[in-house]
Amino acid sequence: MVNRSRLSIFASLIFLLAGSAYAQTQPVIPPSVPNPAIAPAGGRIYLAVSVDKSGQAVTGLQQQDFTLLDNKEPRTIASFAAVTGRDAQIQVIVVMDAVNATLQNVIFQRQQLDKYLRAEGGSLSYPMVIVVLTDDGLHAVSGSFTTDGNALSAALDQDQVGFRAIQRSAGYYGASERFQICLKAMYQLVASLSKHEGRKIIIWISPGWPLLSGPEVMLDNKQEDRLFDNVVNLSTVMTKLQITLYSIDPLGAAGAPEADWTYGQFVKGITKPNQATYGDLGLPVLVTQSGGIAFGSTNGIADRVRQCLSDAVPYYEIGFDPPATDKKNEYHQLQVKVAGGGLKAHTRMGYYDDPASVVKSNR
Repeated sequence: MVNRSRLSIFASLIFLLAGSAYAQTQPVIPPSVPNPAIAPAGGRIYLAVSVDKSGQAVTGLQQQDFTLLDNKEPRTIASFAAVTGRDAQIQVIVVMDAVNATLQNVIFQRQQLDKYLRAEGGSLSYPMVIVVLTDDGLHAVSGSFTTDGNALSAALDQDQVGFRAIQRSAGYYGASERFQICLKAMYQLVASLSKHEGRKIIIWISPGWPLLSGPEVMLDNKQEDRLFDNVVNLSTVMTKLQITLYSIDPLGAAGAPEADWTYGQFVKGITKPNQATYGDLGLPVLVTQSGGIAFGSTNGIADRVRQCLSDAVPYYEIGFDPPATDKKNEYHQLQVKVAGGGLKAHTRMGYYDDPASVVKSNR
C-alpha cells in the first residue's frame, strides 16, 4: 500500500511561501517534455496489477477474478497474464539524487546501494542500470543493463560524479532551480526508455523536489495550460511505456522536521488546465499515480530497494483497449477490483485520452 508519509524536505519551503517577496515572484515553467517515439494512440494499454491480502502478495488468480473499471464503467479485459519471479521481463533503473540531498547523504546512499548490489553473491533478479542526478543532469554509472551486481558495484566505486559539491541559489530561486533540474531529468529518463520494450521499474532515491505550490502561487492561463500539458504528456508516456515509479526518501533521522503540508492533495488526477499546479508534478505524486510506492524517510535504503522490487513482482498484466475518441486530454480514472474476501489490487490511477498519433512535446 502507498506510504503517504510526509516529506520532510518541504518543511523549509513552507516558510518561504508566506514571504511577500515570494508573492512577487512567479515560478519558472519547467522544460518542455521530450517527444519519444511510442505506440500510436488508440493502441492497447497494459496495466501492471499487484494484488495483496493483509500485505502479502497473492498469486494464482485468473482473468475472471478481475473487473476493470474505466470512469466507473466496466471495460473488457482484452489480454491477461500472470507474471511471477525471474520470469518477469522487466528492467530496473535506480536514480541516485544528488540534487536534493546533502553530500554526506549521497555518500550514504552509495554505501547502501553497494550493500544491495553485493548481496546474494551479486546476482540481481532483474537487469539494472544506475544513474546519478547532479546539477549537470543524469549520468549513467554503467553503460548498459546488467544482472551482475558486483560489476555495478565496481562501476559505482569508480564513479565520482555523485560526490561533486552542489552549488545553487538559496531560498525560492534555489527551490525553483532544483524543480527544473529534476523535472528535466525525469522527462529525459522516460524518453530514453522509449527504445526498450516491456515493463520498466524506476526507483528514485530522493527526498523529492520542491512542490512550489501554495496559496501565494498565482498562475496565469498560459502557465496553467503549459503545466497541464506537462502533466498529461508525462502521464501518457509513462502509461504507454509501462513505467512504474517508486521513490525512497534517504534522509532518515537526519531529515528536517516534518511539515504539516503533504503531497496527498495533489494525487488525484486533474481534468482541466485551471486545476494545474506545480505540486501535480511532485515526485511522490508521480509515484502514486503510476501505481508505485513513495517510501518515507529511512536509513535502510538497501532494504527499501528490495521492497520496491518485491512489490513490483509478482503482478498481473491486464491489457485493455481504450475507447475511440476525438477528444484530447480527457482524464480516465481506473480501478481494478478482485473477487475474493480481503483482496486488494494496486495499479496506475488513470490515463488521458490522446487522439494524436504520438505524444506531442510541450509547446
